[in-house]
Amino acid sequence: MQLEFGGKSVKPDVRRLFDMREVIYDRGWLEAAEDFELYYMYRDLYLSRADREKLIEQGLRYDITIIPPHMLGCEYIKTAGHYHPTARGGTVTYPELYEVLEGEALYLLQSQDLRDVAAVFAQAGDKVLVPPGYGHVTINRSNRTLKMANFVSRDFSSFYEPFKDRGGGAYYFTREGWIRNIRCPEAGELRRMDALGSRALSRLGLSGGREMYPLIREAGLLDYLTKPDEHLDLFAGLI
Repeated sequence: MQLEFGGKSVKPDVRRLFDMREVIYDRGWLEAAEDFELYYMYRDLYLSRADREKLIEQGLRYDITIIPPHMLGCEYIKTAGHYHPTARGGTVTYPELYEVLEGEALYLLQSQDLRDVAAVFAQAGDKVLVPPGYGHVTINRSNRTLKMANFVSRDFSSFYEPFKDRGGGAYYFTREGWIRNIRCPEAGELRRMDALGSRALSRLGLSGGREMYPLIREAGLLDYLTKPDEHLDLFAGLI
């Protein structure tokens, strides 16, 4: 599935079912399932050469992920789940900023020690911040294709192993609702959260009615994504 962006056709990195067999909840369904494409990741996108230079100067990357609707047995389709590396020269992990472009998303955010686990529902136009110290899974629980964008540091390299080692996130979202992962006994009770509200959006230089891509043209506005240690006060109270 190719994406038209910036006047060119972009090929994705494709995540297939068997790429993430370790994190699937419905093992009986998985045993009989054939491999197929789950979702598509288009990385390092830009609309113009000038935008690409601005992204590089700010140490940022702009990506788009597309997740068609599907069921993985009794579980709704999801991403593999990952944690973030420690920021270069810092002490906390890189954050990540998401925006839902089309469809609906359910983000499962979990702290590294699993004591805090939150489910964030977001629809088109909503923004969600994955703060330092958290990993996440994205779920498409609807019957529509989910298209979402993200800003992240160019030094970013995802850590998938903690999710694989535990058989997925702290909770699975299924037809019956949320089910606790028995391999995460220390996980806190799942709490519900809304996407970023107007006050939080303003703190981050965002607007509910404005796509976030043009922010790359405002130098320094997204520094908290590449230098989180210098903006810890900004993240307080956002989750």
